[in-house]
Amino acid sequence: MSLALVHSRARAGIDAPAVRVEVHLSGGLPAIQIVGLPEAAVRESRDRVRAALLCARFEWPQRRITINLAPADLPKDGGRFDLPIALGILAASGQIPLDALAGHEFIGELALTGELRPVDAVIPAVMAAASSGHTLILPQANQAEAALVSQASTLVATTLLQVCAHLQGQQSLPAAEPAVQAGNLPNGPDMRDVRGQAQARRALEVAAAGGHHLLLVGPPGCGKSMLASRLPGLLPALDEQRALETAAIHSLGNTSKTLSAQWRRRPFRAPHHSASAVALVGGGSHPRPGEISLAHNGVLFLDELTQWQRGVLEVLREPLETGSVTIARAARSTTFPAQFQLVAAMNPCPCGWAGDISGRCRCSSERITRYLGHLSGPLLDRIDLQVRIPRLPLELLAKPVAAAEDSACIAQRVANALQRQWQRQGCANAQLDAAGTFAHCVLDGEQQNLLEQAAQRLQLSMRAVQRSLRVARTIADLNDQPSIDRAALAEALSYRQTAPEAAP
Repeated sequence: MSLALVHSRARAGIDAPAVRVEVHLSGGLPAIQIVGLPEAAVRESRDRVRAALLCARFEWPQRRITINLAPADLPKDGGRFDLPIALGILAASGQIPLDALAGHEFIGELALTGELRPVDAVIPAVMAAASSGHTLILPQANQAEAALVSQASTLVATTLLQVCAHLQGQQSLPAAEPAVQAGNLPNGPDMRDVRGQAQARRALEVAAAGGHHLLLVGPPGCGKSMLASRLPGLLPALDEQRALETAAIHSLGNTSKTLSAQWRRRPFRAPHHSASAVALVGGGSHPRPGEISLAHNGVLFLDELTQWQRGVLEVLREPLETGSVTIARAARSTTFPAQFQLVAAMNPCPCGWAGDISGRCRCSSERITRYLGHLSGPLLDRIDLQVRIPRLPLELLAKPVAAAEDSACIAQRVANALQRQWQRQGCANAQLDAAGTFAHCVLDGEQQNLLEQAAQRLQLSMRAVQRSLRVARTIADLNDQPSIDRAALAEALSYRQTAPEAAP
């Protein structure tokens, strides 16, 4: 038969839409034509495929070859279609059995020697193939990340000849195997290393226990970055579904090389303050995820917050509320998940010593106002916990101190609090909507009066009031209390009294 059909997968954000590679051989002068909205890398595959087939001692058909990548309105890019195109040509010319292609999907780039080279965005393709009930064959170099999808049927090969031998029944391809087992890596920096800073340690625990955003304000060298880097160690490991969501995003970029090593671990992203808005939210002609999506189910740390361009910080407003980001282009739009925990750190003034007991600050009020003007009120409104960290006395660093609680002890309390939240409402407290907040964060009359007085004195918006209620609910969960008491509400409101004054 001069017509063959091969199944493959394209790349469209974190989705992997199905692509039918249709190969037809007809009479006429020898030529090859690829249609179906191919981009440059796909059009160039005809030369790679021809050289690979000849090096593998297959016959190149001296006929007119038409290759259609359906659906025709879906852009196709990259070298992932080399393998299905080569197999389609071989099947259409009768060099491999046509019926052997049924029930299989193929992705992979071909070298001129017929060797299979790795491609990106493998995990979405594996998940999509598994949901379709197909067996996916891909390059062996991709097996570590492909094996993370435990319910999928995935085979790996190193050369085109091995794939053809498998389809002809001459040998079997091995299944994808994981490179490492989860849990072999250390848990990261430990809270035991943090000296003093009791209030900051408590705020970090509350943030971890409810998924709340956190802002640390303090002079240089007080431990802001040190504390932020220890937040992932307080969070429980990801379950398989969320780990796959995170891995699918990372498989779209250069971070895919460490996917298997970081399996089930919370991502921690710390971009430099010179990063652009596109670097944060993602973008490009073929939209790629930005730092906020790469931090999905993990922590995004923004150090030196006031050094960021104000316009760059403002792009965080919608993702902080919705947990996703949509990148719109003229032809299509792509939505990436962005359910991250924001931890930000900043100095209180340009010199960093405002409010310090040493009196070293020489910044004028106008200069401090201009410095804090990089932060808008609506952005700070979305940060649940705002904590001022004092400078540590030198004697604390010189004297031996009693061992502080390690991350494992705190993580156990955090896990217990999160378990209560999921059993009660099906999500972390920070993810409650307005209806869920008023349903699960109920106050009695005395506490309601305290909240109203604090909201009026601190000039809190309705968003800030609701976020304070969620923090109070988290503190009650940490204390294993069925309802919010006055102490939990007062502690939650205290994290709003330390907020820096921002520009409107």
